[in-house]
Amino acid sequence: MTSFGFGRELVDHAEGAYLHLKDGRRVLDLTGGVGVLNHGHNHPRILAARTRYQRDRRMEVHKTYFSPYLAALGYNLAQILPGDLNMSFFPNSGAEAVEGAVKMAYKYHRGRRNTILRSDIGFHGKLLGSGGLTGSTQNRFDFPTIPGIVTFEYGNLESVRAAVRAHRGDVYALLIEPFSASTMNWCSEEFLRGVRDICTEEKIILVFDEIYTGWGKTGSLFYFMRYPDLVPDVLTTSKSFGGGKSSISAFITREPVFRKAYDNMSDALMQSTSTTYYGFGEETATAIEAVNIAIEDDYAGRARDLDRVLRPGLERIQKSHPDYVEEVRGSGALWGIFLSGGPRLLDLAGRFSPLKDPQLRTKLVACSVIDALYHEHDVYAYYTLNGRSPLVVGPPLVAEPADMERFLEALDATLAQGLPRLLTRFLKEKVSSLW
Repeated sequence: MTSFGFGRELVDHAEGAYLHLKDGRRVLDLTGGVGVLNHGHNHPRILAARTRYQRDRRMEVHKTYFSPYLAALGYNLAQILPGDLNMSFFPNSGAEAVEGAVKMAYKYHRGRRNTILRSDIGFHGKLLGSGGLTGSTQNRFDFPTIPGIVTFEYGNLESVRAAVRAHRGDVYALLIEPFSASTMNWCSEEFLRGVRDICTEEKIILVFDEIYTGWGKTGSLFYFMRYPDLVPDVLTTSKSFGGGKSSISAFITREPVFRKAYDNMSDALMQSTSTTYYGFGEETATAIEAVNIAIEDDYAGRARDLDRVLRPGLERIQKSHPDYVEEVRGSGALWGIFLSGGPRLLDLAGRFSPLKDPQLRTKLVACSVIDALYHEHDVYAYYTLNGRSPLVVGPPLVAEPADMERFLEALDATLAQGLPRLLTRFLKEKVSSLW
């Protein structure tokens, strides 16, 4: 990241959608904390909730005491989620939520099934289990992982059917991101309903991973909730669930799934979330307030407001710079700009350099644009390491439409300089920084 100059300047403070640097610069943060900061930096209500908790010297959770925060958070989630998604568990990170969901699915089938299906582009974490379930191009080293992982093509219902047929009666779970934030792909309603039907017929536990896209990011509270009566067996969430201050995640399951897996005295403590930090008091109190804000301030509606600026603006920029912008894709306050161009020689460098990265040219093009946006326009963006490595526009949901207009003007001015100039300047800066 220091290739862009990030980290060389010190941040004095951050508020809303802006970073205020020690040198006086005010930088528009379009990264949204990579999904963590839907509430922006230091939301006053989030700060107040944590301050109250500390001021009143509340007791942190312990398994032998009843936690009103744990109970309230679980209750609130049950009220806002569809169907009978009403049993919640609160680990620390998204990867732990995924692993808890998978573990429960395996236990649901009493260990008699041994295959789990995941998509070819999914990103589910970097632990040994969640890392194996991740189909991203980031994985360049084969760590040991859980057995029985089978891959299907994202969004391809026939690919799912073929995987199920090949492992008939042995699939215990199917894990899918309804909206893939790392690649800017999303599942059609037909695909999601088709997968739901297959999983119901085959008694497969269907897990929707909305760790990044939850709490309004794409224009609905969770992406799958735009489709009425579509309910997974398990939902995972994290990132902005903690209001930008709390490291907390959740997996929420349908009550029959939980009861079959763990609802007995001998198995209750086998649940993956029976850790000493499970449902930590200040973390759950923070998440309660984060959920309240997302609902009361209509974060899904705010994302749609940003969409009404970003969608036509990015499409206009694509038409103005067709040699450099191959495609724009997204929804709500989460968009990917797929950049193209740059010398083909960089493809050879990517193929034969120690990096062995077929996306090297694409990444360098994105880097050069990000570098110019940051240094010339005080706009902070990033690109993903998965798929075609798009430049990502994922602002906090407290950002205003005027902030998006400012970004669009900056991007248009940056691309107007031409990629050859941007790349040359970026590579010169990179090489000179090595000496």
